Amino acid sequence: MKIEQIYTGCLAHGAYYLESNGEAAIIDPLRDVEPYIAMAKERGATIKYIFETHFHADFVSGHVELSKKTGATIVYGPTKMETGFDCLKGADNQLFKLGNATIKLIHTPGHTMESSCFLLMDETGKETAIFTGDTVFINDVGRPDLAQHVIADLTQEKLASHLYDSIHTKILPLSDELIVYPGHGAGSACGKNLGKETFDTLGHQKKVNYALNPELSREEFMTELLSGLTTPPGYFPQNVLKNIRGYDGLDAIMEQGMKMIGVEEFEKLAQDKEVVLIDTRKAMDFSKGYIPGAINIGVEGSFAVWVGTLVPDLHQRILLVADEGKEQEVITRLARVGYDNPIGFLEGGMKAWEKAGKPMETVSSITADEFAGLLQSNPDLDVLDVRKKSEYDSEHILQAINAPLDYFEKQLEKIEQNKTYFVHCAGGYRSMVFISLLRKRGYDQFVDVQGGITAIKKTGRVSLTDYVCPTTML
Repeated sequence: MKIEQIYTGCLAHGAYYLESNGEAAIIDPLRDVEPYIAMAKERGATIKYIFETHFHADFVSGHVELSKKTGATIVYGPTKMETGFDCLKGADNQLFKLGNATIKLIHTPGHTMESSCFLLMDETGKETAIFTGDTVFINDVGRPDLAQHVIADLTQEKLASHLYDSIHTKILPLSDELIVYPGHGAGSACGKNLGKETFDTLGHQKKVNYALNPELSREEFMTELLSGLTTPPGYFPQNVLKNIRGYDGLDAIMEQGMKMIGVEEFEKLAQDKEVVLIDTRKAMDFSKGYIPGAINIGVEGSFAVWVGTLVPDLHQRILLVADEGKEQEVITRLARVGYDNPIGFLEGGMKAWEKAGKPMETVSSITADEFAGLLQSNPDLDVLDVRKKSEYDSEHILQAINAPLDYFEKQLEKIEQNKTYFVHCAGGYRSMVFISLLRKRGYDQFVDVQGGITAIKKTGRVSLTDYVCPTTML
């Protein structure tokens, strides 16, 4: 029996490849499915099943594309939802043969109503692993407030109560020796405070995961689960609908998005108010020179998540600037979260733009040491901390104002146009995104602090609040 976790860090997502006696299954695949197909071909296996733990919100699954290319059967847990593609809507405790192994569907409503786990029994019949999707994470469980953004009647209280039952009747009775393979790890917005590990034994999770404490009453469980939740990113409900209804093939999107556009045509397109221009280079490269009106969202960070958070419409026409060789990665990451309308890249990148003598803007940027010196000589500096509220509450510069990038539109009322603000995040990625959004709105009195709070702390010259361990990372 082969089990392989395929972890994608930028989405904190785990897909799984299972194989027994020449038959393979993929659990929760990403939209770019060629790696799964290549893996099976390499090993002389046929992909028989695509197991989906639920209708995902944080990414567009590869179930439709993978099924079309391999003929594999898509399997969901019990659901009355009408899908735009053929699938098998399984029953609780239904068994699926995979070579000489067996996979049992365990219906575990709570994160969503169709949420299910898949229990693997190896060739000897021994229960060895459970693939929990967003039902159970390492040190956490799936938040129950996402489905109500698609179906209003599914309140977070109803789903939290369902999740309590699922854990107590379906998960806790299972063997402590089982390996838990979750759908996500730390950094995902599908849970409050996921652990950094990407798998664990169920026995250990029963000891350390607050939600698996059998002593908690239903009311205590629900109170704990529902505290610390924040509004999910706007693209989540749109991705759910794509995963239910189906979507266009990735090949056509790649062909359209990879178009190289010359400087003159690019300049005209960039001035179109219906087009969003995203510069995907590193923050420091962006600060040294960028096209007026561009937003900086670096592809080497949590690119797809931030595009999804800050660009509300999945149908948005997107124009792109990228480092040479990064273009395919950019389009792939956009498609993973449902942005299927990129219209092309600047041919030759910023070097071509600069060579053509086109207008450019820069962002003021200083080191953490320079910032510390300025703060010591002028304690009244206006400082914006654009990290999440949970990060800010845990530890922050004494006089800093919290203006989380996650809810950018709400932060404008905190900012005065005639003031100079020093902006930081955790490491320098989000602060440049924030500044670029403000510059696009006509605000220009901002200085980026390189390296964020991480670099600032290392100076030892800036006063911070006492550290408090966060209970949520949302």
